[in-house]
Formats: sequence, C-alpha cells, structure tokens
Amino acid sequence: MNGLSKREDFILEQMKDGEDISVSQLSKSLGVSVVTIRTDLKSLEEKGLIIRTHGGAVPAFHPDLLERKSSRNAEKERIAKAAAALVKDGDRIMITNGTTSALVGRYLLGRRDVQVVTNSTLLLPYARINPNMSITFVGGEFRPSAEALVGPEAIHRIDQFHVSMTITGTDGFTLEHGLTTHLVESAEIVRKMCEQSDTSVLVVDSSKFGNKGFVKILPLEDIDILITDTGLDDEITRSIEDAGVEVHRV
Repeated sequence: MNGLSKREDFILEQMKDGEDISVSQLSKSLGVSVVTIRTDLKSLEEKGLIIRTHGGAVPAFHPDLLERKSSRNAEKERIAKAAAALVKDGDRIMITNGTTSALVGRYLLGRRDVQVVTNSTLLLPYARINPNMSITFVGGEFRPSAEALVGPEAIHRIDQFHVSMTITGTDGFTLEHGLTTHLVESAEIVRKMCEQSDTSVLVVDSSKFGNKGFVKILPLEDIDILITDTGLDDEITRSIEDAGVEVHRV
C-alpha cells in the first residue's frame, strides 16, 4: 500500500479479515522483535489505520475502507489540500463520504466560521480539533464499509440546506459514463448534495479514471471543478476540459 513501510503493509494485510492480531504473532511472522512491532503499530495508530489493544491491534475501519484509506496517500493529501483552498471564511459547504473528500476537513484548520454538512463520519476527528468549523451530520443509516450515513432520512435532511460548494469523491469516472460508484445509496447522496450547491467539486486521484462502478452518479459535465493528481493523461485532461469541467492537477 502506498505510503506505508513493507512491515506496515504486511501488518494491515494480516488484519484484512477484521480480526484482532497479537504482537507476538506479528513478531514471529515478520522475524523481528516485539519492540519493533510495537513501533510499527504505534505508527499505524498515528496514521489512524488501527486501534491498539492489550497485546495487539484491530483495524480502525471496515476492511474495504481500510484498503482505500491506505492507498495513494500522498496524492490524496495534495488533492484534499487543493480543494480546501477553495473554501473561504464564512462558507457553507457539503462534503460527501469518501477517503479523499474526508481529508479536506484536515486542511480547513485556519478558516473561520465554516459550516459543513456531511454524511461522512470520517470528518468527526476534524470537528473535535477545529473550533472554527461547525459540522452538521445528516443522520440516516450507518454503513461501516463507507463510514457513511445514507438512506431516506439522510436525503431528507440534505434537502433542507443550500450551500456554495459540494466536495465529492467517486469510485470511478470516465468520459462516457461520468461518475460511478458501487453503492446505490452513495449515488443518491452525491446527487442530492450536488443539487443543493452552487458549485460541484470532484476530488479523485487519477487511478480512478477508467473505472466503471455499478451505479451511475452524474455525467462528468455536471461537475464544475475536477481536482486530481498529475498522473491524469494530458489528452484525457483536455477532453474533460472540453466537456466544460475546470481541471486542477496537483
């Protein structure tokens, strides 16, 4: 997984089934000391990927989400930082669930009087440390695999707000099929949040281009701004811009 040491990568792979794993087990499997394993677990805990237990650790998230949170970290951080730069003091925004979109909350520190409406529980840690950011969670049913609140209650709640900007991610996007996802409920949330905003901002790393999920969310031309990394091909970038989307590669 991108951004992790080989041992950290191995440790997370052993946790993919969601079960507790002991320090002694990892020490034997990797052929290193218990002290070294504890250092690795501390590093993974600081990155928010695991929860330490007595003598071991458990994943902090559903295995599917853990996989997504652990990949292409550097690109996601740059993308999230660029998206946060679009947010001004006093703005009212929406942020959809997603590992990249949730990172925007980290970079809103320093903004004043920002109100965020979200269905993503990944934003909760940032709400605790940023007194200048108010967060409204939309309610609904909790989906651990996405760390998201979804369903009719969430849609009804979103319908009560109007904001200047919605920041959203996606499981995949193509020129022909637009934004797609694997969850019907997530698609409904993204569509409704984009309907309730003046500007729609898509934050997604370039590896998602060409992926086609089960459910169509929006046509690409319904997005106002795409923020991605420099891995997006020049020709593809021009085609997206021709569709009327402003593209930022960071």
